[in-house]
Amino acid sequence: MRLLLDTHALLWWLEGNRRLSRKARTAIGDSSTTVFVSAASAWEIATKFRLGKLPGAAVIVGDIAGAVASQAFTPLPITLVHAQRAGALAGALRDPFDRMLIAQAQAEDLELVTNEELFDEYGVRRLW
Repeated sequence: MRLLLDTHALLWWLEGNRRLSRKARTAIGDSSTTVFVSAASAWEIATKFRLGKLPGAAVIVGDIAGAVASQAFTPLPITLVHAQRAGALAGALRDPFDRMLIAQAQAEDLELVTNEELFDEYGVRRLW
């Protein structure tokens, strides 16, 4: 299984927060699963922390790469193909971070771990 974590799923995993579904926790914790974390999530965490919208991220915001590495997750850079695809996505979704995660999941054939049902409209496989 190859998973891409939405930003909230990453944060909830790191916190041990029970808002992360049992199904998601099991899949992420399975040693045979490859878990990817997008550069877009690091960008989102840093941006929202700076704006005061994510004060709980204080523990990891200084070393998001280290937090990802500590879980043996695989960083997923943003490529030109990802950016082009995110920009071209149809629909009313305005959040640039969500658009990028959808584009990356599509381009890399990853299952997206998110509680965002709106993502279903974009044809991504969603685990929750």
